[in-house]
Amino acid sequence: MIQIKYFNLVLSVTVCLVAFSCQAKKTENQAIITGAEQIHQYLPKLKDRSVALLVNHTSLIGEVHLLDTLLSRGVNVVKIFAPEHGFRGNLANGEQVLDAHDAKTGLPLVSLYGKNKKPSPEQLEGVDIVVYDIQDVGARFYTYISSMHYMMAACAENNTAFLLLDRPNPNAHYIDGPVLEEAYASFVGVHPIPIVYGMSTGELATMIKGEGWINQADQLDLSVVELKNWKHSSIFDLPISPSPNLPNGQSIALYPSLCLFEGTDISMGRGTDFPFQAVGYPDPAYGDFQFTPRSIEGVSKYPPHKNKICYGNDLRSINPPNRIDLAYLIQYYQLSKNKSEYFNAFFTNLSGTRKLRKQIEEGWSEGEIRASWQEDLNKFKAKRQQYLIYE
Repeated sequence: MIQIKYFNLVLSVTVCLVAFSCQAKKTENQAIITGAEQIHQYLPKLKDRSVALLVNHTSLIGEVHLLDTLLSRGVNVVKIFAPEHGFRGNLANGEQVLDAHDAKTGLPLVSLYGKNKKPSPEQLEGVDIVVYDIQDVGARFYTYISSMHYMMAACAENNTAFLLLDRPNPNAHYIDGPVLEEAYASFVGVHPIPIVYGMSTGELATMIKGEGWINQADQLDLSVVELKNWKHSSIFDLPISPSPNLPNGQSIALYPSLCLFEGTDISMGRGTDFPFQAVGYPDPAYGDFQFTPRSIEGVSKYPPHKNKICYGNDLRSINPPNRIDLAYLIQYYQLSKNKSEYFNAFFTNLSGTRKLRKQIEEGWSEGEIRASWQEDLNKFKAKRQQYLIYE
């Protein structure tokens, strides 16, 4: 009798464990649902209001653009604001984004890239609410979050609501890099956060408001439509390239490390079919791999070392480390025959500090440099914890 009871108990526990395991696996494999896809949650917030959008080509619900979806639902969209690369995402890095009208809908397009980074009161006049929906990659110098920052600031100052439709951050599984020092803030680094900050745009927006990083932050009417079935460790392949020079997951994973080369005389593959997946310089001493940057309309008009054979490293097949990789940056500096011209002024903006350049020039090892970041990173991690929405 005791044996039968024991057998039944074991059977019950086993069934429960199997059921729990299946449920956990089911939850783990559930499709990630973006904020934009949850139309029922935010449509009531837009009813009977004049709506502006800060969006680009990544603002999709399935294969349909958010703008088209909202117009089909009778939402009164009155204006579109466009970040770097433009509303259609077909402009090269640094290429001027002009005010215009959308060819399909006739709606006015207002550029937030170039001289006009922050919407003026006149540009927000008659707008009740701004909807932000752009796919980001989780690196401080990727300018979509800078445009988000300035739009949030403008909304706070002009009593305009700000609605963010959250999307996954493909680099949210780690936090690394120097924390930006306020003295070196620029459009490629607005916030005192590390290069890789490990937050969704919704979480970051909540931090911007909570930390008072914009004027009149407490007056901002901020709401976030949260992701479903996503956590910071989730592996998420972006369904569309977020910008012309980040064509795939490998480039997105390497971007936080390789973008620092924008502040040097080294090519990081712009003007090739594998941007941000190679590094090189026109000197055979740099490596065996060869590539020749060329002008590609809408992708890279003036790539570094255009039409010159570059020698270096092919990174298309490497396993990207879950950290900022300084190895090539240091190695290429050591190989440089003209070290005084290795760095340019942009490097300080990208790194957010003068220290990194100085450390490399003084011969610090990667381990020593990384150790110098840790105190600031620990402070940031503690602050970040207050604003996390997801596991």
